[in-house]
Amino acid sequence: MEESHGGDKARSRLCCICNQRRPALRRPKTLQQICRECFYVVFEEEIHRVIVDNKLFKSGERIAIGASGGKDSTVLAYVMSELNRRHNYGLDLFLLSVDEGITGYRDDSLETVKRNEVQYGLPLKVVSYKDLYGWTMDEIVKMIGLKNNCTFCGVFRRQALDRGAALLKVDKLATGHNADDIAETVLLNILRGDIARLSRCTSIITGEDGPIPRCKPFKYTYEKEIVMYAYFKKLDYFSTECIYSPNAYRGFAREFIKDLERIRPRAILDIIKSGEDFRIATSTKMPEQGTCQRCGYISSQKWCKACVLLEGLNRGLPKLGIGRTRGINGDRQKDDQQIGVKNLQSKACESLDF
Repeated sequence: MEESHGGDKARSRLCCICNQRRPALRRPKTLQQICRECFYVVFEEEIHRVIVDNKLFKSGERIAIGASGGKDSTVLAYVMSELNRRHNYGLDLFLLSVDEGITGYRDDSLETVKRNEVQYGLPLKVVSYKDLYGWTMDEIVKMIGLKNNCTFCGVFRRQALDRGAALLKVDKLATGHNADDIAETVLLNILRGDIARLSRCTSIITGEDGPIPRCKPFKYTYEKEIVMYAYFKKLDYFSTECIYSPNAYRGFAREFIKDLERIRPRAILDIIKSGEDFRIATSTKMPEQGTCQRCGYISSQKWCKACVLLEGLNRGLPKLGIGRTRGINGDRQKDDQQIGVKNLQSKACESLDF
C-alpha cells in the first residue's frame, strides 16, 4: 500500500498530459500542471484549431501580420510562420509595422521588428504617421498634452495599418489581439454605450465590407500564456509600455479583468462569450458605412475620424472631433474647399485605392 501511495504521489508531480516530465508551469487558462514541451504543443494546436475552425485563411492568400515588436505580435509572427510550414497553409506572410513617431519607444521597438524580419524570414513594411498625416505622436502630444492622445493614435494607427496593407496588396491583416484584449473591449463598449462597436468587437474576422479584412488568431489565447510562450521560447520582443498611455481608460478595464481572472480564470472567456451573445434590437439605428469625402477611407460620416482629427491639428484646434462634439461632421464648419489648411490630399496616402 505504501509503495502504491508513493507511486501515485510521484505521478502527481508529473505533467498531467504526458505523465513523463516534471511540470514547468501551471496553465492560466486551465490551471493544468504541464511540462514545457506539452505547453508548446497545446498552445500551438489551440491556435491552429481556431484558424481552421473559423476558416481564417485560404491557400495562396497574402497575409500581413501587424507587428509592433511587442509580445503579442512577436509570438503571432513566430507561431504563424511555424503553423504555415507545419500544416501547409500556403500563405505568403509579411510583417507590417506603424511608426507613430514616439521617441524612445517606437524607434526602439521597430529595431526589434527588424530583427524579427531576419529571424523569421518575413518581409517587413513600415508606414509612418509623418508620411501619411504630416504629424508624429511626439508633435501631437506637444500640442494637445497627455489627455486624449490615445484617441488620435488609435484612429491614425487603424487607418495606417489599412493603408500599409493596401501597399502590400495583401488579402487580410492578422493582428495579435488576445482574449484579454477582447474582454477589455467588451467591457469598454458597454461602459461607453457604444452599440455599434459592441456588436462587432468579439468577431474573429472584421472589416469584411471594408478595404482589408482583419482577423484575430489569438481570440481565445490568454495574455499570460503568450508571455509564457515567448519566455520559454526565448523570443526576441520589446516589453516597454508606451510612454504616453499610462492613464489610458483601457488600463482601468485591464486591471479589472486581471482581478476577475485571479478569482476565476474562465472569467475572460465568459466575458467574450457574453459579448458574442449580445443581440442588438432591430429598432436600434446603426451607422451606415460610406466613404470619407476627403480621403476616400471608410466612414459613416461626411469625413472619417482621421480627417476630422487632422483638421483640428492643422487649424490649431486639437479638440475638434474629440468626444461627442459635432465639429465638421455636424455641418458647423466651412466647406473643405474654403479652408486654407494642410490637406490630406497632399499626402501619399491619397494615391491608395479605397
